[in-house]
Amino acid sequence: QVQLVESGGGLVQAGGSLRLSCAASGRTFSNLNMGWFRQAPGKEREFVAAISRSGRTSNYADSVKGRFTISRANAKNTVDLQMFSLKFEDAAVYYCAADLSSLPRAPSGIDEYDYWGQGTQVTVSS
Repeated sequence: QVQLVESGGGLVQAGGSLRLSCAASGRTFSNLNMGWFRQAPGKEREFVAAISRSGRTSNYADSVKGRFTISRANAKNTVDLQMFSLKFEDAAVYYCAADLSSLPRAPSGIDEYDYWGQGTQVTVSS
């Protein structure tokens, strides 16, 4: 079992920044590939960013490239999502996810993740 707890969501003005964090427990964190997804009202959950176990490989959705940065601190069992230049369309519930694959990878598919957090709300205002 892996427990994932997101934090850092909130209300931010368009153009502003926000940093999300996800704390993991239950498994050796350095063995987990990690990802961030988001889901806006009425829309399907979508991939945002992912990072491999060592942090050497990262992957981003086209919509966030150049604005969001995923990072991890294996010593702290955390993975962060730094978001800059936030847009109205970035508003969503953001979910942290863990991939138990033995391969070091940064997958974008929802089905490739085994555990999910409860999510944290990001609201973007004018």
